Amino acid sequence: MSIADITPIRKELVNSAGDFRSRPEPCSRESILIYLTVAGSVIPMRVLESDSITSVKLRIQKCKGFVVKKQKLVYAGRELARNDDLIKDYGVTGGDVLHLVLRLSDLLLITVRTICGKEIVFQVDRYRNVGYLKQRIWKEEGKGFVDLQDQEIFCNGEKLNDQIRVADICKDNDAVIHLVVQKSAKFRTKPVEKELELLVVAATATATEESHDRVGGDQQPGALQVVTREPLGGDFWLEPIVVNTKVEFPSIIRDMINSAFAGLEKGNQPIRSSEGTGGAYFMQDSSGQEYVSVFKPNDEEPMAVHNPRGLPVSSNGEGLKRGTKVGEGALREVAAYILDHPRAGPRMLLGETMGFAGVPPTTMVRCLHQGFNHSGGYNCKSKNVKIGSLQLFMKNDGSCEDIGPGAFPVDEVHKISVLDIRMANADRHAGNILFRKGEEGKNILIPIDHGYCLPENFEDCTFEWLYWPQARQPYSPATIEYINSLDAEQDIALLKFYGWDITLECARMLRISTMLLKKGVERGLTPFAIGSIMCRETVTKESVIEKIVCEAKDSLLPGMSEAAFLEAVFRIMDSHLDKHAK
Repeated sequence: MSIADITPIRKELVNSAGDFRSRPEPCSRESILIYLTVAGSVIPMRVLESDSITSVKLRIQKCKGFVVKKQKLVYAGRELARNDDLIKDYGVTGGDVLHLVLRLSDLLLITVRTICGKEIVFQVDRYRNVGYLKQRIWKEEGKGFVDLQDQEIFCNGEKLNDQIRVADICKDNDAVIHLVVQKSAKFRTKPVEKELELLVVAATATATEESHDRVGGDQQPGALQVVTREPLGGDFWLEPIVVNTKVEFPSIIRDMINSAFAGLEKGNQPIRSSEGTGGAYFMQDSSGQEYVSVFKPNDEEPMAVHNPRGLPVSSNGEGLKRGTKVGEGALREVAAYILDHPRAGPRMLLGETMGFAGVPPTTMVRCLHQGFNHSGGYNCKSKNVKIGSLQLFMKNDGSCEDIGPGAFPVDEVHKISVLDIRMANADRHAGNILFRKGEEGKNILIPIDHGYCLPENFEDCTFEWLYWPQARQPYSPATIEYINSLDAEQDIALLKFYGWDITLECARMLRISTMLLKKGVERGLTPFAIGSIMCRETVTKESVIEKIVCEAKDSLLPGMSEAAFLEAVFRIMDSHLDKHAK
């Protein structure tokens, strides 16, 4: 195995425009030199043409320290998502440029240790402020340790306002933060496996008095007074997009919008997530202590004009996944919620909040705020208004990347599989399935990030759960009953009712994937068997469902109707599934 060669790029290789003047000859027949762009830097790296995507990511981890599961590689406008495929399968050759997107965690690990040796551990979002940090310490440790009203935090002799972010305090790992309470405490930060540990050690009463002499009282220079923030007035706006006046928003969506609006009105800024390849913003409530929703503007999607991750703008309008278009991710996010029917039937008829798979409530909104990414400048005009999806923030205990799949109940995995197969999801990985502890410690799975569902072809369909043991278990009778109740024609009409008249290609995908799911369970196939028909084994080998579609097209005469095409798919699919079921 060769060793990755990552060194600072030589100036003679790059001209003033940032283009490569020449491409060095590879060291061997298979060895090629590629270039990684990350955070504005260009890094040369030598790999083998026969290296898998995982191998390349491991090389990056070894040389640069970026953990494999936090990496996303993009080449020629396409994510290199299949880790077992070879780099050459994606068409990467010597001299090509790959974009490295790092999915940094938004959470910092906080350890609080008292002088008596008691420890509590919790996680704090790096974008939370000092006021929230005080609240967490008070809630976790109890009133006897640090009453909320008695807390004052100092850094380098300067009192910190409650609005200062934790990430801004902890830029320097050697920074010492003083928490002045009834008993003084001292904070010291240090990295812990790329996260952060915050130690709080309570001091003696004498030390408390000395601490007050040094940094407290009227003699403290620069002590900050409590400031009442004025409403932003016309500097922000948030409203739902209503295409059909007959649509009635459920109370949970109305409450979500109102809570986010109240947070903006109080001056609580949208907080951009460090994860993902597009712009995603946590919207806060009026207290600034809780997230209430996640806003994803369509012009900040991957390869969109205002994308904040440095990805190139799409040259042909195609999204990061084949069969999708840049700027349509928000619509697909909403569609996933609309089509995630409750067990009893479509939500619009029954008023239920959560569907079978548990997709969080989502709606389209317009939002104006300077806190979003405005690469062309911001002047609080109509051109700065963002359109995107607003999704309810779901409290969770992490993502499925954090724990092994053995901890997930079979029915929870199966509900995700039904959603993904039906929606032909092109972006299901462990990082966009959250989990939380339910009753009796049972893990509840929460699917998020559906901006690449309902594509116009099956080329990039990928399901992480396909390799989990639960996928090889048969569906339960209750799940089969739900699958049999699905109606693609009703779904297409429902999307149109909500304002999305989907393209012929997207409608065709929904019809075929629903057909496959229902025919599969009719023959007793497992989620693994059905998912394997839909997903490619490698990036260059067509899936079974793609072959079925191609065969159906070849069997028709020019000018034949869509109904005739679907009838051909129906017949050919039966033949393939009968062979598969034997």
